Amino acid sequence: GYAVGAFNILDYNSMRAVIDAAEEWRAPVIIQTSVKTVLFWGYDAVISWAKQLTLHATIPVAIHLDHCTDIDVIRKCIDAGWTSVMIDASTKPFTENIRLTQQVLDMTASCGVSVEAELGAIVGVEDDIHVKEQEAHLADADQAVQFCRELPIDCFAPAVGTAHGIYKGEPKIAYDLIEEIAARTGVPLALHGGTGLADDVFHRCIALGCAKVNISTQLKYA
Repeated sequence: GYAVGAFNILDYNSMRAVIDAAEEWRAPVIIQTSVKTVLFWGYDAVISWAKQLTLHATIPVAIHLDHCTDIDVIRKCIDAGWTSVMIDASTKPFTENIRLTQQVLDMTASCGVSVEAELGAIVGVEDDIHVKEQEAHLADADQAVQFCRELPIDCFAPAVGTAHGIYKGEPKIAYDLIEEIAARTGVPLALHGGTGLADDVFHRCIALGCAKVNISTQLKYA
């Protein structure tokens, strides 16, 4: 019944702003970094900002690698000190998605880094992942159950009708799918494409099982 906000930062200042806001609201927060941001500034620079800004933090702060398709980048983030990573193999065939996600789980097993994975295709542009509207598809509930049964992931991102970027018209969110996947898997769900959703949509998704809400585009516009 509670979700943690996950905000995609661009630099030191935006990371500081997110942490300051979380402190003000007395809320735990997830700092998200896109692959582009990590590669632009460098692994050591980004993690040094996080260490400095959380040194005296009084709320829990996680640093998460968002939508990564490159195993090597994931490995370097883990080594640098990221506390959470997302392997996005959702464009791959189902069995390949499972194989790649398991590979990341093997990498994190001994270091306590949490893992998020995705199933289905979320429309829009996120980093270098482009999904056109005609290519988007919702996650299959039975596949979602199999995916979460085979893989001990910490957070699951099924495609449920949200989109990356700015919504054109009213988003068609599959609330019944969120409810079914959350109930059948028991895994905390990540709601991608949070920018532009109404408060009542957030409340409904969170009540149904979304435990992580991603906001990226809204911060870029600000």
